[in-house]
Amino acid sequence: MFMRDDPTILISLPTGEESVERIGTVCPNATLRIGPHIDDDTTPMSTQLLRGTDIILCEVPPANFDDFDQLQWIQLTSSGYSQVLDLPVLERGIRVTNGLGNFDIPIAEWVIMMMIFWQRHTLTMLDNQRHHRWSHEPPFQRELHGSTVGFYGYGGISREAARLCKAMGLTVWTLTRDGTVKKRHDKYFEPGTSDPDGACVDRVFSPDQLDVFLGGVDYLVMAIPLTPATRGLIGEKELRMLQPEAVLLNVARAHIIAEQALIRCMSENWIRGASIDVHYQYPLPPEHPFWAMPNVVLTPHVAGDDANPSFAERLYNIFTENLRRLIAGEPLLNHLSESQLRGE
Repeated sequence: MFMRDDPTILISLPTGEESVERIGTVCPNATLRIGPHIDDDTTPMSTQLLRGTDIILCEVPPANFDDFDQLQWIQLTSSGYSQVLDLPVLERGIRVTNGLGNFDIPIAEWVIMMMIFWQRHTLTMLDNQRHHRWSHEPPFQRELHGSTVGFYGYGGISREAARLCKAMGLTVWTLTRDGTVKKRHDKYFEPGTSDPDGACVDRVFSPDQLDVFLGGVDYLVMAIPLTPATRGLIGEKELRMLQPEAVLLNVARAHIIAEQALIRCMSENWIRGASIDVHYQYPLPPEHPFWAMPNVVLTPHVAGDDANPSFAERLYNIFTENLRRLIAGEPLLNHLSESQLRGE
């Protein structure tokens, strides 16, 4: 489907002059509307801004979504897309693209950092420092090289992390919905990054091989979107499949893992440790058990976020390329399928 070359674009983000100029370079006839930045699904926006808008670039669409009368395309800033699952985008033929690829580099680096952190028993070394203890224990000298990392889902974050893992000599496993790894050239990624051909994967598992997959990894990286189908996907049964020395890294969404099952897992030491960047409440309340657990590392959703200095540049790389493609009638990058928008 072609878009006319003079669309009305609504930007619901903090926007600088450079960003506006980039849009103008791609689409000089566009009319730009700058709206308030909305970051929750309960905040409405002026109907005057929504009427006549063809395209919106946003984190979360406004609560009065029905006031859009000619919207054709939503570009989300996030990789996740749960904020549009209850909206009538399919019924109204509205295209939705996400911010996939913007967060791959920083989150992949977080994954590597955390694996090295756990492999070298850094928590114990830091405790030794606080207590003025000098120790040359063998665990402090363990190499990450040769470990097996398992990616639950093989999207952009997993592919960039897998590329780094292969360079460091790790074995890369992944579990995908259909047990295959597909080529992925229809998604955004920074040049020189990612694994678009799936060449970094040593072994692919299907859901009916979950016990073998979970039982064989040293590090489990959760990297799938939160949808009705994935909420609570990992519970007590699945956590008990992990080997006792395994470490869980969650950079996806907290509710993919059942909260009480994970609390019990960590309090009873079913596995060695967990690094958690996504949480069940924001901010995590001070009374939550995770704060006091010596085998849990918490980071406040900073593995990849919009405070990254490269966030805006990459976001507008995605948006302006997709704007060019839309006007030219070409397939969009990061286009969400009907099944994804149905939460399947």
